[in-house]
Amino acid sequence: MTSIAVFCGANKGAHPWFADAAAELGKTLAQRGIRVVFGGGSVGLMGVLADAVLAHGGEITGIITHQLHGLELGHAGVKDMMHVETMSERRVLLLNGTDGVITLPGGYGSMDEHFEALTLAQLQQYRKPIGLLNVHGYYDPLLRMLDNMVDNGFLKPDNRHLCLDARDVTGLLEKMTAFEYKALKKWL
Repeated sequence: MTSIAVFCGANKGAHPWFADAAAELGKTLAQRGIRVVFGGGSVGLMGVLADAVLAHGGEITGIITHQLHGLELGHAGVKDMMHVETMSERRVLLLNGTDGVITLPGGYGSMDEHFEALTLAQLQQYRKPIGLLNVHGYYDPLLRMLDNMVDNGFLKPDNRHLCLDARDVTGLLEKMTAFEYKALKKWL
């Protein structure tokens, strides 16, 4: 993997371990020579991630809307910054040319981006690993919901496995490296 899209919150969350995980991810990706593509923000976990990548000499590309940049939320230290009109355009560019996706804890925006990637994977339009960094069990309820979708016939078991997860950075990167794309050609 040479480039990973990272989706994460514009807030730091209620516990310090979320920011710690974002910093560890940024440091690890920089040290492994993996370019980070992220939402371009200077606040929340986005800012922590970008600061860590930059502090460890990593490559990073930000993609931010004009609206968010106008609110002075763009990360000034990220020199490779793309400005777009819409969140839809941003989501497409965040995935473009990446070798995988990691979603840190976040809110609506992070979930929107994560499920866009999973939907594209199910449609065979994105064939790269998509992982949740399940910091302190943050995503446990979501993972149970995905299993519930399978149990109730709304998600095929083979496609459920498109969503990888691990509680630590190293474990998630190991799963992503070993990932083999096996989505069903027909998901209905």
